[in-house]
Amino acid sequence: MRKNTSLAEGTEGLVYQCRLPLSSATLDLVSGLVRAHLKKIRSRWRKLPPGRIALIVLAVLRHDQRLSDMAGGNGVSASTVRRWLLEVIGLLAAQAPRLDRALKKIARKGGVVVLLDGTLVRTRRRAGNENRANYSGKHKAHGLLFLALTDERGNLVWISAARPGRSSEITTARHNRITTRLREAGLGALADLGFVGLDDDPDAPVIVTGRRATRGHPLTDAQKEANRLVSRERAANEHGFADLKNWRILTKVRMNARHATTLLRALLVLTNAEVHR
Repeated sequence: MRKNTSLAEGTEGLVYQCRLPLSSATLDLVSGLVRAHLKKIRSRWRKLPPGRIALIVLAVLRHDQRLSDMAGGNGVSASTVRRWLLEVIGLLAAQAPRLDRALKKIARKGGVVVLLDGTLVRTRRRAGNENRANYSGKHKAHGLLFLALTDERGNLVWISAARPGRSSEITTARHNRITTRLREAGLGALADLGFVGLDDDPDAPVIVTGRRATRGHPLTDAQKEANRLVSRERAANEHGFADLKNWRILTKVRMNARHATTLLRALLVLTNAEVHR
């Protein structure tokens, strides 16, 4: 059977357009990083100018555009767009703050508490021995676990490295030494019931969670009211995750899992450039 590869009459050179709901400041930020990087490595030329490269990468991140679609519309190859994507998210991730510096910055501004929570970023199902590692029994899906800290208004300040989806939030928090970092900065944190037992100093806790009922010990009215108070104060944390997941590339991460940490930290920088409460 012969395959017809000819274009319909009048469609030569047509490319569909879509709106990119990002500020010009975000585009300037990314294009400025690309321009500085090219100057640093003394690159003589690229197929497209830094502004166009930034626009293509932002479209992939925001709308989860396929690389081949963006490549065909801009006269480059899909491998070139992939290289630009990895290059730009690496430049952005380098701007993300470290945990200790982020906490000290909040303390200098007079903050007293941060909000701690975890989220699962879904990924493709992996084959072989790595299949079960990324399967989360809690969410019944394959993904990578990330912890995040926000300030009291819901602005993201830090994101952890990726952990397999089967990891628990409390184990991931211990791996990142969050309790120690909070004490060093003189801050406290509000967290959900998934972090009960994380603080190893019950006499002077820095992580405040609700109370969990057991079969033989139901919660009292005072404990229920305390749980509602913690939940109300933690609501801003959900806004931070919602802002982060507006980047549709996180709907299902298709890139290699080793790039997921770099991707999330790059999106943290872009989210903070777009949203500041």
